[in-house]
Amino acid sequence: MPTRNAIRLLIADDDPNILAAYVLFFDAHGCETKATGDGADALTEYCAWRPDAVVLDIQMPGMDGRAVAREIRRLQSAPLPLLVAVTGLTSRSEQAESIRSGFDYHFVKPADLPAVLAAIASHVRHGATDDS
Repeated sequence: MPTRNAIRLLIADDDPNILAAYVLFFDAHGCETKATGDGADALTEYCAWRPDAVVLDIQMPGMDGRAVAREIRRLQSAPLPLLVAVTGLTSRSEQAESIRSGFDYHFVKPADLPAVLAAIASHVRHGATDDS
C-alpha cells in the first residue's frame, strides 16, 4: 500500500501479463503505480500525473517506448523523471539507442525487478522529487 511519500511510478507495457506482474511487484514495495498498455496512453498519463519515474517497454504498437521517452524529455518538466526501459532488446546498439532516446537505464527482460526498484529508489532518494 502506498504511503504519503510513495514513489509515483508509471508503467507501460503492451503485454497485459507482464504489466500486471510489474504492478503487483511495485505496489507490494510501496510504490503508487499507474499502468497502461501503450505508448500514447503512457504519454497522456505522464502529462496528467507527472510521476517520479516511468518504466517503459520499447516495442509497443503505435507509439513505442523510445518515442515516449523522447517526448517526455522534450517537455523538460522539472523535476526530470527517471526513465527506465524494460525490453526484450538485448544488443549493445539497442541499449545505446535507448540511452540516446532519453532513458536513464535499459534493463533486458526478464528484468531483475529488485534492481529496477533500487535504481528508481536511488533516483528519488537523491532529491529528484520532494513533494507530490
